[in-house]
Amino acid sequence: MKPTNTMAFLGGLIGTIVMTLMMMYMAPVMTGAPMDIAAMLGGMLGGWTVGMVVHLVMGIIVFPLVYVLFFYHLIGGTPFFRGLVYGVLLWLVAVVVVMPIAGAGVLMSNVGGMMAVIAALIGHLVYGGILGAVAGHGPMRKT
Repeated sequence: MKPTNTMAFLGGLIGTIVMTLMMMYMAPVMTGAPMDIAAMLGGMLGGWTVGMVVHLVMGIIVFPLVYVLFFYHLIGGTPFFRGLVYGVLLWLVAVVVVMPIAGAGVLMSNVGGMMAVIAALIGHLVYGGILGAVAGHGPMRKT
């Protein structure tokens, strides 16, 4: 059994909202500057609005689908734990691949260094935990 896409999308929506609010309001306390993922993505793709749309589509649709279709059955444990592990995987891709491409440097060295890395990890753990908990506690379908 695995989660339905609908429950995964709902988990992605809630997780994306919470993570985005954390980037806006908690990251500045930790790093001294806001983490503006829309601006980072927009710098590569054509502006802040485009960056925010990409952030929302990835968090609400793409990452939940990838979780349900490819990772849910590979990660053991409770739904919440599965989501945490998935959040760590997303974080690793972000800090090792996406952020350097966006100009933030490897391990975000150009935008706050280790404090930014930790803030990003916390955000991805929260996103993954919410995605896993919501998707994993809804209706299930046969694999």
